[in-house]
Amino acid sequence: MGLRFGVLWPFRNPAFARVPWEQLYRTHLDLIVDSEAMGFDDAWLTEHHFVDDGYSPSLLPIAAAVAARTSRIRIGTFLVLLPMHNPVRIAEDTATVDQISNGRFELGVGLGYRREEFEDQGISHTERGARLQEGIAVVQRLLSGESVTLDGKFSKLKNIQIVPPALQRPHPPLWLGALAPKAIERAARMGFHFQAVGSTALDKIYDEALVKHGRDPRNFNIAQLRAVFVAPSREQAWELAAKPLHYMATCYAKWFAEAADKPGDEKAMEGIPTVDEMIKKQAFSFFGEDAIVGTPKDAIEMIDDYRKRGRLTHMVCATALPGLAPHNVRDSMALFAREVIPRFR
Repeated sequence: MGLRFGVLWPFRNPAFARVPWEQLYRTHLDLIVDSEAMGFDDAWLTEHHFVDDGYSPSLLPIAAAVAARTSRIRIGTFLVLLPMHNPVRIAEDTATVDQISNGRFELGVGLGYRREEFEDQGISHTERGARLQEGIAVVQRLLSGESVTLDGKFSKLKNIQIVPPALQRPHPPLWLGALAPKAIERAARMGFHFQAVGSTALDKIYDEALVKHGRDPRNFNIAQLRAVFVAPSREQAWELAAKPLHYMATCYAKWFAEAADKPGDEKAMEGIPTVDEMIKKQAFSFFGEDAIVGTPKDAIEMIDDYRKRGRLTHMVCATALPGLAPHNVRDSMALFAREVIPRFR
């Protein structure tokens, strides 16, 4: 099977390019419809909470809106921050979107890391792992059509069965996003597909864990998030992408530094180049991998290089960069769809 391509849709509306919220949602939904027409395979949605730019807090309603306006593209979450949610609600919403989309929905979940998102809602940051572990098992069982009784630490359920059920059998594809080896191991152990950001070393940890648990890696997918923006010339691509890319990278670095989940995170803000430096250098490392910004030829070479180093089934393109004008997003998607995607089919 060829490499699948999807676009990540964070619905962000930063102060430097603020538009009315209803306009942002309308234009982004229009762009998702355009992406389907252009030949992209997937639309990926992504969640955060209480962010000034509105980084989408409510993914399943967006997924339903996308489902109602499209017919072929698959719709996935990259990812739902499961420890913040009631797993029964997530299972019911997933099943409903799966019905509305005629079986095109995929659920990706993860741990989350921004402390305020948890603590401002009275959820202990230290409970994330336990909440994820328990919640994900509940979601998987409910989506499989089981009647679930559970006396868990976070869920007390008595003969719960969701109606309507999900359309896809045994259940919609389930993904787990992870960075730490222990969490990647969990994805493999539970038989979930893997959502990654960064180095190809993560793919190897996942595949080795799959084999260890008696699973064939060929039956499991790896989606990798990469910053992607193409234009007719490299100069033009960097002129347009540098400010939104700088803004996005600075937000993530600040959040990682605040979370300090792993050694070195507190230094995440160090060494982020200025917008001018990025334009001049025409290079930028995003989560340890070079941002794919340049011409279609540059993009092909960089994707080829990545695939030589690691396993990849789904490429998740962060092309709808925060603050980028819709026509610029559309132009980049159209050029990428025309000149890059066919190369990997």
